[in-house]
Formats: sequence, structure tokens, C-alpha cells
Amino acid sequence: MNELIIVKPEKCTGCNSCIRSCPAPEANTVKQLDSGKFIISVNPDKCIACGECVRICNHGARDYIDDTEEGMSHLIKEKLILIVSPAIKAALPTKWKGVLDWFKGQGCTIYDGSFGADICTWAHIRSIEQGTIGNIITQPCSAIVKYIETYQPQMLQNLSPIHSPAACSAIYIRNYLRRNNPIAFLSTCIAKKYEFEDTGLINYNITIDKVMDYFERNGISIPVDTSDNYEYKFDDMQGQVGSIYSRPGGLRDNIWLHNPDINITTSKGVQNVYNELNMYVRMPEAKHPQIFDVLSCDFGCNIGPAAQTNQTVFDVMDVMRKVESEAKARRKSGFMGRGDDKLFKRFDEELRQSDFLRNYKPSVPSPVPSAQQLEPVFKKMGKHTPEEREFNCHACGFNSCKDMAIAIARGLNTPDNCIIHAKSVMLAKHSSLSVHSEKLEVVASECLELLEKLKADIVNITSSMDSIDESTSATKERASVVKDLLQNIVTFCSDNPTMDEDSVEQLIGILNTTIDAFSALDDNVNITNENSEAIKGSVSKINSLVDEINKVLGKET
Repeated sequence: MNELIIVKPEKCTGCNSCIRSCPAPEANTVKQLDSGKFIISVNPDKCIACGECVRICNHGARDYIDDTEEGMSHLIKEKLILIVSPAIKAALPTKWKGVLDWFKGQGCTIYDGSFGADICTWAHIRSIEQGTIGNIITQPCSAIVKYIETYQPQMLQNLSPIHSPAACSAIYIRNYLRRNNPIAFLSTCIAKKYEFEDTGLINYNITIDKVMDYFERNGISIPVDTSDNYEYKFDDMQGQVGSIYSRPGGLRDNIWLHNPDINITTSKGVQNVYNELNMYVRMPEAKHPQIFDVLSCDFGCNIGPAAQTNQTVFDVMDVMRKVESEAKARRKSGFMGRGDDKLFKRFDEELRQSDFLRNYKPSVPSPVPSAQQLEPVFKKMGKHTPEEREFNCHACGFNSCKDMAIAIARGLNTPDNCIIHAKSVMLAKHSSLSVHSEKLEVVASECLELLEKLKADIVNITSSMDSIDESTSATKERASVVKDLLQNIVTFCSDNPTMDEDSVEQLIGILNTTIDAFSALDDNVNITNENSEAIKGSVSKINSLVDEINKVLGKET
């Protein structure tokens, strides 16, 4: 399947808004990078291209792909057939005619999608009258069709077999007007690409958003027309009340114009319609309305995900009222004398209902994990009690913890993306850090105590070193004195080989002085030895204190 919704990873914050807004339970896959950042990607096989995530993303991380560039490139080589959705009038109320004129100026033939909507209404009315269809769900919305095919294939028996207005237009152009050029459809819808790939009826899905971007990038100026005239000279007949199909309940209102007694229920908007479709499948057939008219977008196709419009719902509905009034005026002119609709009379004569029937391609839904399979997932999420498994905080983007567990079991998410799990992990880490912090405080206190002792020993060592320095210096001086005295004795004896009494006394004096010098020298040596021993003791004590510090630190490692 072609990827229609794309992700810009560098802009994704992992905020889960896309998951929260997405009606397709398997369309998003959450991955955690090595940096710890969460990135949410899209699974194209499970995405229904409703475009809600593109609309809701505040970070610009989601975008979509259409065929605008390819279609414009083809336009240069070969003229296109352009079918225009009636939504263009609401999305571009002052520029829609200028846009169509530009395409016409490029050689395109322009057809009104509203005419295909009129065919769609005719086919439904005739099928109901003939009893060939029962209770049905409408299918002009391609996102709805894709959802049913992918997630509720058992509902395909209720999905209307009548083609969408866009497809009805293409069939009419190919089979009845005999036009063979490539066909492009201009609308506000991303999901139409899926329909065109499945049916093969239309070649290019071109969206208003991307077309207006194309014009801006290429310096193409579109003139403004502020008139309330909603007629346009298409290359074939302009549609009638089919022009209101793009608003919520548009198909219903068209059906009721022809048969107001048909039981029709409507639903719209991502937050409502898909839940009601899931409810529909659980209801007995007897409670189904004859027609369940459904659209994915809150304001219908008029403000679709690819509309690029600043129009409010009030602006859009004002345009739709004027379009409807103008269309009904043209329809009245087509009534026959007895009240029959001349357009439907023409369809009865020219068209074959069988040409406008569609087949669908069901998918095999992913099996729902059993309670036994979810048990280890809940444990990984840190949810062990029934209460913990029903927090349902929605922070992960899912409606319930069970839905999140199912996504994890399918490999679409990770327990770390559960905010409750993440908080419990953080609290556990915080508790562990608190214990370690308390132990570190004790260790730090003990280390400070030992450091004070080490400082005292260093002072002692320094003092001893100073004493050694002084003793060593004094020892040198005394040794010099002794050396001089001994030299004097030698000189004296050499000069006096025979000594008298005075000489002997003089020699005795020199010897006594020498003995005193030796005694002082011996004292200095003893002081040096004592200080050396003191240093050795201090060093030994320091080594012991270091061992103690290592033991204290070793307790915490």
C-alpha cells in the first residue's frame, strides 16, 4: 500500500496526540530511540488516511502525499480531465472560479463532481425502489470505506454498492462521454487516493491544499471573485442538488428530496462516527436505519484535511446555503409537468445502474490478544491489580489501559510510553537514589573525619621535616668544626714534636673542645634519627587511614 500520511521524525515529539486523535487502532507505531526519545511512525497498511493526525499535530511532524506534482507534470505532456468536488466552493469561496479557469487555460476539460453526486443519488433511489439494496452505510467518504475494509470487514455487506460521486463522474465520462484522457480529481480529501487505487477509475488525486502551494511556489496568481454566483461553465452539465454532498447530511438531504419517508441516520467527525460504526456492527439488523449517512470529517468535505482554508463552519454553511438555493432553482426548472424530475428521467433513459456498482476488498483483521496473552504485557507495564489496569488516563493516546496493552502485544507500542509505568519507574529510581544519598552522607562524614586526622599527621610530618632540616644543617656546621679542630691538632703536633707543659695543656684544651664538638654532633644525629622514626610512624598511620577510607568507600560500590 502506498504511504499517504508521512512523518517528519526530526519534528516528532512523541506527544501521542496523533494516536489520541486517530480512529484506526493499528495505524501508528511507537518506537523509542537510544536517546530515549519516542517517535511515532505510520503503518500504511493499517492507516485509513482520514488526515486527522495531520490536522491535530502542533509540531508539523505529520504531512501527506497526493498526486499534485505528478498530475502537473502530466499536464505539460497531455491534457487532463479534471473532476471538481463541490467542496471547492466552500474551501475557496473567492478563488474557486479562478482556479478552474487556470486549469481550463492549460487545456484541461473541467467536469462538475456535483453531477456525479446527482447520479449517485439517482442510483440509490432506484435501488431502494427496486428493493435491490437493504439497510446500507453510505460510502462517498473514502476514509470510512477504508476503515470498514480494514477493521470491520463484516460490515461490507451493509456498505452501499453504489459508487461515490467522484467515481460516478469518472464512469459517466469514460462510458458515456467516451473521453479517454487521464482523469484527475480535485478535492479536500487525502483518502480518495485509496479509492482510486482500488477502483482504477481516476488517475490522480489532487488536493486543494497542495494545488494552492503549487501556485504559490510557481508564482501563479489566482484572481479573486467576490460575487455570490455559484454557476460555472463546465465542459458538460453542471450538477444540481448533488452540490451539497460535501456538507454533513448532504446525501441524506438529496435522498429526502425524492423520498422523505426513508429512515436516515447521520454521523460525522472522527470522534463520533467510528465509534458509532463499531456500535452499528453489534446491533441487530432490525435496529439499523435504512441509510446510515456517514462522513469522517466534522464539517464534511468542505473543511477536509486537505482544504487549506481559513473558513469557519459558519462561513462554510453560509456558502452551502447559497449553493443549495441556486441548485434547487435550477432543479425546479427541470421538473416535468407531473412533478417528475427531468434529470432523473434522463438518467433512466441513458444510464445503466449496473455501471455504477462497486466491489470492495476486505482485509483480514488482526486477532485481538486474549486475556492470557495480555497478562505479561500488563506486568511489563507495572499494572498488577485490576485498579491499576483501569487507570485509563489517556496519556498514551488510547482510550484505555487495555487498548494500550493490546497495542504493545501487537508490537505497536512500548511499556515505557505508559505514563503511569514511567512514573512508577521514576519513583523506584528516586527511592533508590534517596537510599544511596543517605549512605553517601554517612560516607562523606566518615571521610571528612579521616581527612582531619590526615591533616594533623601531615602537620606532624612537616614539623619533623623542618626539624630534620635544622638538625642536618647543625650537624654539617659541627662536623666542619670537628674537622677544623682535628686539623689543628695535626698541625700542632707536627709543629711541636717535643711538647713542654704549656704545649700539653694547649693540646688538652683543643681535645676537650673536639670532644664537645663530637658530643653536639652526636646529639644532632640522634635528633635526625628520632624525627625520621616519627616520619615513618606518621607515614604508616597515613597508610592505615587511607586503607580505612578505601574500606568506607568500598561499602558503597
